[in-house]
Amino acid sequence: MKIDEVRDKCIRFDWAIKRLLRQKANFDVLEGFLTVFIGEKITIVEILESEGNQSRSDDKFNRVDIKAKNDKGEIIIIEVQNTRELYFLERILYGVAKAITEHIQLGDRYEKVKKVYSISILYFDLGKGTDFLYHGQNRFIGVHTHDCLQIKEKEKNALVSRAPEEIFPEYILIRVNEFNKVAVTPIEEWVQYLKEGVISPDTQAPGLGEARKKLSYYSMTKQERMAYDEHLNNIAIELGIVDAAKLEGLMEGHKEGHKEGLAKGREEGLAKGREEGLLRGREEGLAEGRAEGEMNKGLEIARQMKAEGLPLEMIARCTGLSMEQIKDLKSGEKA
Repeated sequence: MKIDEVRDKCIRFDWAIKRLLRQKANFDVLEGFLTVFIGEKITIVEILESEGNQSRSDDKFNRVDIKAKNDKGEIIIIEVQNTRELYFLERILYGVAKAITEHIQLGDRYEKVKKVYSISILYFDLGKGTDFLYHGQNRFIGVHTHDCLQIKEKEKNALVSRAPEEIFPEYILIRVNEFNKVAVTPIEEWVQYLKEGVISPDTQAPGLGEARKKLSYYSMTKQERMAYDEHLNNIAIELGIVDAAKLEGLMEGHKEGHKEGLAKGREEGLAKGREEGLLRGREEGLAEGRAEGEMNKGLEIARQMKAEGLPLEMIARCTGLSMEQIKDLKSGEKA
């Protein structure tokens, strides 16, 4: 790492979320991050607590949540995922549903349903795609016309209070490992920080300047740095376990595949051997039958010629039989 990069080294965002960004004095960092990725100015009113984002001594270091409410009353969930998790998309869907139900009471009118933003920072490969940033939201598309259903102003007032985009959750997936370009835009600068932990001193991206000041690795106390380094070590161990499991699974798969290949090859070999053996036996049988037929035919001709009193030398030339075979042949013998 270059000297400038060492000086600009910042704490990983997952650690900052867990330890620092819950403090109101550091909301400006979190607000800058959200403003960039949601695409509008975000002001955080408070950090919310629930079963999903409480900080406990036994919480998993490969999953970090923060749950905030903005000045519009909307709920924002941020998660950092370091390793692959089974049913990941189902889990973030459940997290959004849980956030919605936590903030509406039984008997409340549906207009009290909160819009939820779910932002996932992923340090593993998910699906196929070449972009490092994906956004999704519920939309109603015509099956035949392919147009997007729009709510009219009259309907807004009479039937619904908000348009679909103001109600349905939005999902943002940041695929950190897919980022491999020079950072130019605020989004790119943020993703570069998420991936490399380095922030340029002249950044203009919302929240990053504040992050560079407040999340500097060398501004922590020795004890804080030791705890942070231990956190990174835990992540490395977890990733190592995952990689080892992948390798073990791959090797086991190759082993099982080799066994199956041998068994299949043996079966195919036996089948082919049987087929070739039958074919060869048939050919040899036919050849042997033809040879025996030719011999019988020659003996019959020789017997007839010998009965006519023809010289043995002539009979041998005509039939290809040896003199001994002709001499042993009796006149009345059947071929």
